[in-house]
Amino acid sequence: MELTLIPDSLSLPVAAFLLVSSTITSMITASLGAGGGVLLLVLMATWMPPAAIIPVHGMIQLGSNSGRALLTRKHVDWKVIAAFAPGVLVGAALGAWLLIDLPAHLWQLTIALFVLFLCWGPALPKGSFGNTGVFVASALTSFISLFVGATGPLVAAFIKQIHTDRFTTVATFATAMTLQHAPKALVFSVAGFVFPKWLPFILAMIACGFAGTWLGLHLLKSLSNRWFSRVLNITLTALALRLLWQSGNAAGWWTG
Repeated sequence: MELTLIPDSLSLPVAAFLLVSSTITSMITASLGAGGGVLLLVLMATWMPPAAIIPVHGMIQLGSNSGRALLTRKHVDWKVIAAFAPGVLVGAALGAWLLIDLPAHLWQLTIALFVLFLCWGPALPKGSFGNTGVFVASALTSFISLFVGATGPLVAAFIKQIHTDRFTTVATFATAMTLQHAPKALVFSVAGFVFPKWLPFILAMIACGFAGTWLGLHLLKSLSNRWFSRVLNITLTALALRLLWQSGNAAGWWTG
């Protein structure tokens, strides 16, 4: 199979725009804690073939989060990751077994409500953040991620309740999302998605994302933990409201 930097379904201007977007969205996630992955997903969905959006986005996010996890490895909460990893395997295995078209608006509504609750509702009991709670959260979000590709805000909102230090939050979130995106290559390859023709473009997007992560982490150093927490809450709330709008639009609530 002939490999080209730009897939046939993308024009040169669109590909260039997405490469720049990968840099900017990675910078947003590295400095604000979340939001970049969903924004990139929205931009990709505007021009890319529907069947390619979630698989390709998953691989780009795998690379971007791996780079962010590598650069912040000293701040990762490995106890949380140790409980998160098994849940990824369970959720991905269940999702691969049930790889079918599920009503997107139901998942969007559920994710949005959970994110809003985690940001503005009462604090969850401390037991929710133990090994069992982290495992359940990981399994559920890993399962959903295979279908909607937008669980980052939910994972970020959950980890935000565990840590107040901005670097620990960003590092642990990046590592968790690296694990969550990793099974997608296998799952979608088995499902028949052809990755090789997209590989050069994916690698270029990852490289641009790494540059954005480097810039974002330097910006993060200038923020206080309190300011970071407020901005992260606002960012997650905006993403949740967007999901609510999408859910209502898909279900026809706004059109009667």
